[in-house]
Amino acid sequence: MDHREILGKLTPEGKASLLSGRDFWSTRPLEEYGIPSVVFSDGPHGVRRQAEKSDHIGLNESLPATCFPPACALANSWDVSLAEEQGRLLGEEAAAQGAGVLLGPALNIKRNPLCGRNFEYFSEDPLLSGKLAAAYVRGIQSAGVGACVKHFAANNAETRRMVSDSVIDDRTLREIYLAGFEIAVKEGAPCAVMAAYNKVNGTFASENERLLRDILRGEWGFGGVVMTDWGGGNDRPAAVAAGCDLEMPHCAYADEDVAAAVRAGKLSEEDVDACLLRLFSLAEKYGGREGGGTYDSASHAAFARRCAAESVVLLKNEGVLPLAEGEKVCLIGRLARFPHTQGAGSSAVNAVADGCLSVIGGYGVEFVGYAPGYGRRRAGRRSMKRAVALAERSDTVLFFLGPDDLGESEGIDRENMKLPQFQLDVLSEIVQTGKKVVAVLQCGGAVELGCAERCGAIVLPSLGGQEASRALLDVLTGAVNPSGRLAESFPAAYADCPSASRFPGRPMTTEYREGIYVGYRYYLTAKVPVRYPFGFGMSYTSFSYSDLEVNGEDASFVLTNTGGRAGAETAQLYIGKKDAAVFRPALELKGFCKVRLGAGESRRVHIGFGEKAFRYFNAATGAWECEGGAYEVCIGASCEDIRLRASVQVAGTGAPPPYAGMSLPGYETGRVNDVPKREFAALLGREVPPSGYAFDKKGRIQTGENSTVNDLRYARGFAGRAFYRVVRGIYFMLRAVGARKAAHTVRMGAFDLPVRGLAKFGGLSRPRTEGLLLLFNGKFFAGLRRFFSGGKRKGKAKNK
Repeated sequence: MDHREILGKLTPEGKASLLSGRDFWSTRPLEEYGIPSVVFSDGPHGVRRQAEKSDHIGLNESLPATCFPPACALANSWDVSLAEEQGRLLGEEAAAQGAGVLLGPALNIKRNPLCGRNFEYFSEDPLLSGKLAAAYVRGIQSAGVGACVKHFAANNAETRRMVSDSVIDDRTLREIYLAGFEIAVKEGAPCAVMAAYNKVNGTFASENERLLRDILRGEWGFGGVVMTDWGGGNDRPAAVAAGCDLEMPHCAYADEDVAAAVRAGKLSEEDVDACLLRLFSLAEKYGGREGGGTYDSASHAAFARRCAAESVVLLKNEGVLPLAEGEKVCLIGRLARFPHTQGAGSSAVNAVADGCLSVIGGYGVEFVGYAPGYGRRRAGRRSMKRAVALAERSDTVLFFLGPDDLGESEGIDRENMKLPQFQLDVLSEIVQTGKKVVAVLQCGGAVELGCAERCGAIVLPSLGGQEASRALLDVLTGAVNPSGRLAESFPAAYADCPSASRFPGRPMTTEYREGIYVGYRYYLTAKVPVRYPFGFGMSYTSFSYSDLEVNGEDASFVLTNTGGRAGAETAQLYIGKKDAAVFRPALELKGFCKVRLGAGESRRVHIGFGEKAFRYFNAATGAWECEGGAYEVCIGASCEDIRLRASVQVAGTGAPPPYAGMSLPGYETGRVNDVPKREFAALLGREVPPSGYAFDKKGRIQTGENSTVNDLRYARGFAGRAFYRVVRGIYFMLRAVGARKAAHTVRMGAFDLPVRGLAKFGGLSRPRTEGLLLLFNGKFFAGLRRFFSGGKRKGKAKNK
């Protein structure tokens, strides 16, 4: 039956009921009309299909699946073909498990190193993020499974992520935080986009007409489904009007709100129908999957190993690597036995990850032994002495550092950028033995290295997935020549980060005062030294660049492997304009190419100029403009290691400068680590919104649907404050009895959950939610009456 004909047979209530899920992971079918249910599954780097008890934060176990390298590792490969193949294999596994749409990839920008979810994201650069995400999407969808890119947009911190307002100027939004999504949508054509939890400039992303209607659908031509993140719906009628088709999971009172808004004339039935037509198309293509298929798990594991190996970044090597045949090697560090290979949260994959201790045999080195050196939280003197004694019997020590399996997590931002001090204390003792030491960094983001800088070699496998240990040993022994390059800068210290003083933000807002100067764009422009720059990585061979030629379409040059073994180099194209009238970063990545060359081999490499290579977003004209004049085209091995330069003349669009008459000294110099409020307001073109709580004279706040559990400590009503203390008490009780994962889940999923989230995940009706709010606001008896008279949440609306 024609989809529009189906619409004519549905009541407003029936239509509204289709705009939220049937349950936690699937949409509601219309079997009588041939519209099947669509099943979703988490899966940025591995399918997390929950067959029975469902949750979205990793508490309940999922079906076994391959854990591929997370985005933090994959991005270090700078390999688009690798990303596409990983996507294809993910799609195969999702199809075998009965999922129709995979919730990934995630391509939020790594604005700050402390974002707890950075391990799920590709890069601090939108071009690299977008290209890898587009390839990932193409791969997933080539296997007949839909891909849902997320989280759209400006979701760059975990703290208060469901209620915080990202305050950001238009140019920064377009050039940094939307550009990767634009590439993914235009070049990958995903079937779905997931709106972020947060607000963007005062409006929740799932209700933001500027983001969804004007930009995503209007400018970029996206015709697929837009859905909320789980529990991310706020005002459902407003979201439908903005073009957000689906709220997940099911929420009956949101359905009721939509039907009521249509009947009251506050929401057009045409907007509802447009959402339903897109959902019907999604169901027609990706619904009704039975699962029960098979895939070659051995070949998937082999690919995961290859992918992880190509993502390893060699940061330092003073003649220590590769390890020689027969070299006496020992392993020190708990992470050598219990590796940190993925982050915690909704992306956690049910897979077995062997540690290096389990797999080091057969690599041609003489394994001397293993010492944990430190425990989960501390290092005892006895353990330290055993580690030192083991090191003294070895030629080379492989020392493993990084947070534990819960140290990088969805829902919680990192407290600092430091490696655990107790690990560094042990490492310091090992370094003093005078033995060769290789520091192995198992972490999903940038860290301060501390005494690890004194090691003869530093290797970053990042979080490499289930095959990370084998891949690491492949690289350390020279079976694989390291070719990973950093997809994010490693600042020398956290204080050097441009957003250090404003992360994660104030209670109500996160101010993006640094503007376009994110990551290397800031460090290069403000001349702030870093420990390791964006794009950096070493090899066991060497490469030379020569004969640069530039025309209107691309830059080409000759790349030569000048070393004695085959290897791969990632050549990077950067563009800058020294005499720019409109402020801009010193250099910006505009293209890249990973090239594999045999020993002594040369090849001419071409890197094209994209349509926006020389453009900036002009907030005054609302368009991508080009300032005419001379631009510098740079080819390098990193953003700091520029090998070739050429000048090219580019015609401008003639647009007036957008900042004429404004005083923006921080942005003009790139020194944006401490931009005054008035300067940020000038860039925004409006007043900076209030960022703190609105306390009354008693230090209390009015509680609303978007007040979080943490906010309830300031609630006017005793019931609200008591509720907060109960949740807090549960957390500390779980910690005290050793239930660390359960305690982590409470911390990750409860403290920043708003009241509307409590209602939706708890299955409360609107009257009961209103009763809770009355209780939290000190109207005890009225709240009790409303809560207990509200009854249970209503069932599904009938279609006819």
